[in-house]
Amino acid sequence: MKISNKKILVTGADGFIGSHLVQSLLDRGYDVRAFVFYNSFNSWGWLDTLSPERIRSLDVFLGDVRDPNGVTKAMEGCSVVFHLAALIAIPFSYHSPDSYVDTNIKGTLNVLQAARRLGTERVIVTSTSEVYGTAQYAPIDERHPSQGQSPYSATKIGADRLAESFFKSFETPVIIARPFNTYGPRQSARAVIPTVITQLLSGVKNLQLGDLSPTRDFNFVRDTVEGFIALAECDKAVGEEVNIATGVEHTIADVANFLISEINPEVKIISDEQRMRPDASEVFRLIGDNKKITTLTDWRPIHDLHTGLRATVDWFRVPENFLRYKAWLYNI
Repeated sequence: MKISNKKILVTGADGFIGSHLVQSLLDRGYDVRAFVFYNSFNSWGWLDTLSPERIRSLDVFLGDVRDPNGVTKAMEGCSVVFHLAALIAIPFSYHSPDSYVDTNIKGTLNVLQAARRLGTERVIVTSTSEVYGTAQYAPIDERHPSQGQSPYSATKIGADRLAESFFKSFETPVIIARPFNTYGPRQSARAVIPTVITQLLSGVKNLQLGDLSPTRDFNFVRDTVEGFIALAECDKAVGEEVNIATGVEHTIADVANFLISEINPEVKIISDEQRMRPDASEVFRLIGDNKKITTLTDWRPIHDLHTGLRATVDWFRVPENFLRYKAWLYNI
């Protein structure tokens, strides 16, 4: 199914990946409605950083994915829904799990219920590689068992299974897109790469990090976005859960040391206890098998890690971007 002539809704459009997805769809000339979180500041999140011409042309819906009435209203007239709205920070989920259930599970249920009632042609539900937990075998394919090693991952597992159930019970045309660790411009400092970059650019002598041994399969955000779009247009992906992965793993130490070499080679890494996750909650190895997506679609990752990291550092070096971050704080 081609989505170029369809009205498209993106939930979580004000966030990191969502704003890049909206931008990419607009660059293609597609008709996009951006669902952003209602707030008293009338902030559209990262969409506010787009050009004034583009901002004025945006179809923006202010709401809350936890509200079924607002979700239905936002989805009216839309044939395709990219559902990205979620709470994502793992440490924050340790002490506020209720909010993760409400947003990640109930929010997804609201989208699925509305899609069923409205006859939406395609719903792309955003999963996460965290649903797999620490790899029981590698690379991780879509048959790998789910492991709820944090309240965050548990709620995403619940959302995935809801999406699966709506496909099997009601033939709701759902695709579960499962990106591995996405990074790039606009990412929250709750993630490790922006944490490292902002500390280094702030001039610290000691870089504070948690465990350096875990490995991750890092996707540059533009590659992740292209994966979403490729899956949305793939009829054979309906009813499937599909990894968006590079198939390459890097340790946190590898990433930190490369960024140190790029920004300030004099900096030393020190361990910060508050940044350490409980051992049973830490996911120590994530590397994705991307055979399914590369078989179903023409998608391939085009950015290697070093290219993507350099582009991310360049973005953070722009003062108006860097000043949006509180580099002196540990963001949970």
